[in-house]
Amino acid sequence: MSGNAPLIVTALFGRQDQAWFDVLRREHYPPERNVLPAHLTLFHHLPPSVAEELKQRLGAETRGIRAPRAKVTGLMSLGGGVAYRIEAPELVAIREGLSQAFAGMLMPQDAGRWRPHVTVQNKVRPSLAKVVLGALSRDFRPREVEIAGLASWWYRGGPWEPHSRHMFA
Repeated sequence: MSGNAPLIVTALFGRQDQAWFDVLRREHYPPERNVLPAHLTLFHHLPPSVAEELKQRLGAETRGIRAPRAKVTGLMSLGGGVAYRIEAPELVAIREGLSQAFAGMLMPQDAGRWRPHVTVQNKVRPSLAKVVLGALSRDFRPREVEIAGLASWWYRGGPWEPHSRHMFA
């Protein structure tokens, strides 16, 4: 029952890494806006008409496939927020293949260059974001993170509704 709801595609983190990002998000995100767990978005808006094809393609990208390597390599300013930069060449390749498959349907935000990141603060005053960026940068150490799978979600304005979930081997 998709209606006209667009689809979002994210990478799923392993349990420990998801918990780490969620703690940071709870600590720094405005509570009234923090309605989602931390996430790594591959696509922000795919049309509902691709729902079944998307499910098949995500399954093909993960079934029997070893999880892509990923690393948190630094922090980035979002102006009114802060995010952790993610480096994951194999995930970039997966996204590129999906981009080609859905090329004519991508919104400008998804058609442009992908900058993998996990937002832990957003929609705050730039001065507050700058303080948080500085504090998180002082203690930052690069770390490996587990990409456990890929998921798609229906977006209807509030918390996302699950569409499909595909785990790496």
